[in-house]
Amino acid sequence: MKYRLSLRGYDLAISDEPEAGSVEVSPNITAELNAKGELIGIEILGASAFVRDSVLDSVQAKVLDLEEAKMA
Repeated sequence: MKYRLSLRGYDLAISDEPEAGSVEVSPNITAELNAKGELIGIEILGASAFVRDSVLDSVQAKVLDLEEAKMA
């Protein structure tokens, strides 16, 4: 597995095979596919913001769970 951080985002290569196509999984996240349609990589555009937002969402959810548990 290889990864590369660029100005555009973050690339995670699962295989060295050439990319034959891609599918947008969600905004700013693209699955890279080989000629057989198998996953060979993932590209995350704006990776810093994506990771920041994911961590914040996770932490906020845990805090809400803790607050609800204290109230019960």
